Amino acid sequence: MLTKFLDVLLGEPLANEQGCHEKYNIPFGLAIMASDAISSVAYAAQEILFVLIVLGVAAYQWLTWTSFLIIGLLIILTISYIQIIRAYPQGGGAYKVAKENIGTKAGLAAGAGLIISYILTVAVSASAGADAIISAFSDLAPYKVLFVLIIITVLTILNLRGISESSKIFAIPTYIFIFSMIFMIAYGLFKYFILNIHPEPMYTIPTQATENLSIFLILRAFSSGCSALTGVEAVSNSVPNFKEPSQRSAKIVMILLAALIFFIFGGTSILAIFYTAVPINNGPTVISQIASAIFGNGFMYYVIQFSTAVILLMACNTAYTGFPMLMYIVGKDGFAPRQFTLRGKRLSFSFGIVALSLIACLLVIAFKADTHRLIPLYAVGVFISFNLGQFGMVNHWRKERDKGWVKRAIINGFGGLVTSITTIIILVEKFSEGAFVVAILIPIIILAQLRIKKHYDKVASCLSISQIDLKKVNLRRKYTHIVVVPIASLNRATIGALEYAQSISENVIALNISTDKEAMEKLKQRWSELDTDILLVTRYSPFRAVVTPLLKNIELIANSAAKNEKITVIVPQFVTNERFGEVLHNHTSFFIRETLLKNDNIIVSTFPYHLVDECACTE
Repeated sequence: MLTKFLDVLLGEPLANEQGCHEKYNIPFGLAIMASDAISSVAYAAQEILFVLIVLGVAAYQWLTWTSFLIIGLLIILTISYIQIIRAYPQGGGAYKVAKENIGTKAGLAAGAGLIISYILTVAVSASAGADAIISAFSDLAPYKVLFVLIIITVLTILNLRGISESSKIFAIPTYIFIFSMIFMIAYGLFKYFILNIHPEPMYTIPTQATENLSIFLILRAFSSGCSALTGVEAVSNSVPNFKEPSQRSAKIVMILLAALIFFIFGGTSILAIFYTAVPINNGPTVISQIASAIFGNGFMYYVIQFSTAVILLMACNTAYTGFPMLMYIVGKDGFAPRQFTLRGKRLSFSFGIVALSLIACLLVIAFKADTHRLIPLYAVGVFISFNLGQFGMVNHWRKERDKGWVKRAIINGFGGLVTSITTIIILVEKFSEGAFVVAILIPIIILAQLRIKKHYDKVASCLSISQIDLKKVNLRRKYTHIVVVPIASLNRATIGALEYAQSISENVIALNISTDKEAMEKLKQRWSELDTDILLVTRYSPFRAVVTPLLKNIELIANSAAKNEKITVIVPQFVTNERFGEVLHNHTSFFIRETLLKNDNIIVSTFPYHLVDECACTE
């Protein structure tokens, strides 16, 4: 019943071979990748004004210059990330670039910054989306936290349904926002300059400055507005998610994304000046004030508010695309739990999607869905990854030295210099507002990743059969009844289980269920090197399910046995004494044992392989 419910909720399982259809084309890719960066304009100008409003009416003059600086930085980042897409079409973005060209710890720092950024993207965007709705329907304010949690839950379910389906669902509201914002900017400028309609401010603007203009104030405003640039890195992280030619598609999406940010962020900043929008805590947003001044409280006002709310929610979806792909790449390198590398029934990285949602929900509860409190944490992590990615690319071009490498190195070097300055500004100006939390979390995440890598390396060393002469392995042991040994691969633990199996019966079956045809053929090849008469049975599972087909095959053997025969299933399991070691491995054997014990003709035995006994010398 549970399986049927999940099939209805998440969709029917997809076979591995259908993966090529689960990728973005350019229009859908732009809809998914643009949502985070474009949605930032819904609060970027507002965050700048929150800082500058202490200057009184002069705030709007400095909003112009601050916006120009941010747009200039956007152009630099766009050119730089096109370089990364070209050099690293396999994805991974700043993490991969920094790891391969600066060092492992630099790559982990970039990855940690992106991990924090993606988590905050979900928390901030969902909270900001709720703000937009509450601006129009103030009665919902007491239920804001619950509302945000429901939003994240719905987005989680939609993303678990797979890339193709989620992109189709999210494309329409994204394009509604883009075109409605373009229309508002164009009509707002037409109304102001051509029709000469200059409405009075809806709220009182301080006429007298309460603070003197200083370079620190401008830098603080700049650091607040840099939230408009979060999300531009998502394209380079997710190049493999695009249909072929993936590099070309990703570059086009990157250019279109930059053009949209330039127009919408620049346009809304200009409208905020002309229509003198005033930032108000727990009040109507700047976008809401601009839309109200241009359209009144008519139909288009609600279109703007609704589409703004939806695009802020869709911004979460950029994180749901980038975070699982990043964790997959980090996990493949051994620095994250292996569960992040497994695709779910709909070919999405389900574990990454669920983990992202849970952590974001905890943040929403801790900060009570307050966008203004969450944003100071937002840009630090992503700009650290920007910075390391740019300097990593400089080293990449220096090593490659192909045609035009000097020009490319200069572009990335300039990008690295600018992002270094920006990172320092954001960290200093936002440190007391919460950026210190990110500064503490990044080293903690790096240490955790290094511990995970150390554990996996130890396990791999302990299970390795590279030092064993397979022809000398003695598997010729007599048996008295049928023994089935499920194996995922040929390693020390499975060889020990097979030796034990032959000591109690002549009839031993090694049963392998594989979701990877190449891995299955590799196992057959290694098996042929063994001097054994044990029967190897392999079965390919196209839907990435291992446990269910394994259980069905064992049940088939049990049901075919004579009345006086018993089926013994020996489950190999390696045991580690490290405190957190068990968390980092699948607990498949538990589910196998619990299910098979329901059959009275099957005896289940666990063959424990203790890593510490064999591997003390590696410590």
